[in-house]
Amino acid sequence: MSNNNQNPLEKVLESLLTPYKERVLDVSKIVTAMLNEGIINDENDIVNDHIAFRTLGIENLGIASLEKIFLHYGYKKKDFYHFENKKLNAYWYAPPSEKYPRIFISELRVWDLSKDVQEIIYKYTKSIVSDPIDALNLDNVDDISAFLTNPLWRLPSLENYTTLLNESEYAAWVIYNRYYLNHYTISVHGLPNGYNTIEDFNAFIEGIGITLNTAGGKIKTSSDGLLKQSSTVAKMIKAEFSDNKKMDIAGSYVEFAERKLLPNSPTSLKDKTDNKYRRDGFETSNADKIFESTYTEQTILK
Repeated sequence: MSNNNQNPLEKVLESLLTPYKERVLDVSKIVTAMLNEGIINDENDIVNDHIAFRTLGIENLGIASLEKIFLHYGYKKKDFYHFENKKLNAYWYAPPSEKYPRIFISELRVWDLSKDVQEIIYKYTKSIVSDPIDALNLDNVDDISAFLTNPLWRLPSLENYTTLLNESEYAAWVIYNRYYLNHYTISVHGLPNGYNTIEDFNAFIEGIGITLNTAGGKIKTSSDGLLKQSSTVAKMIKAEFSDNKKMDIAGSYVEFAERKLLPNSPTSLKDKTDNKYRRDGFETSNADKIFESTYTEQTILK
């Protein structure tokens, strides 16, 4: 719940997380199970490693637009990632304080898609003739919250949605869900023994009946072995399209991350959680498979 002591960034983040948690029922299921198991004493004990957004890489939208909000609130732009097969680019952003989550923003390389799919995307976004972020008062939390939770373009028809889905599941997800929060991430390495590795936490998650993304294996591991990630399969939502047709489509999901201590970290910190001694950033190969948490090949496993 919000309170008057929250600073503007905290209010922006809450405005994203509140509807996300209401829509992604796995969140409450996981939190309740963690409380019942004594893993945490309060939901606020959970550390949110990062949150992620999907965008369309076209003029006035995409990373260059959305990042302005978070740069305004003190986030620092970090590494670039490219996903050749999925036709995506991405950056991550370091928070102004460790108490805030990292931000991961990806964008679809629309210009790399077929002409038919590009035409569908431009049909829905052609009315956006200037960067909508530039019209916001970035110091006004209500303006930002409204922007991030309200649609920038009209609902697609089912036919258009399925055309996108057949070529780019990412494109279909964005055209329907817009800037809706794609996922948040539970940091596991600071949890009690028995739950503080991805292997142990995955066992706990599956034990409460939640399906994990199996793309590339349930555990996605960076080349240096220091970043391990897993995720749930996206929650299916009942979507209604502009032509009044309905279809169950992929919504959002929950991710889990374990950041191991760096090789040069002081021995005295081996059992501690000081993040400056832990693997930071992301890994292209990991993220590539995490994206598939919303893909049909995974959601049919739900």
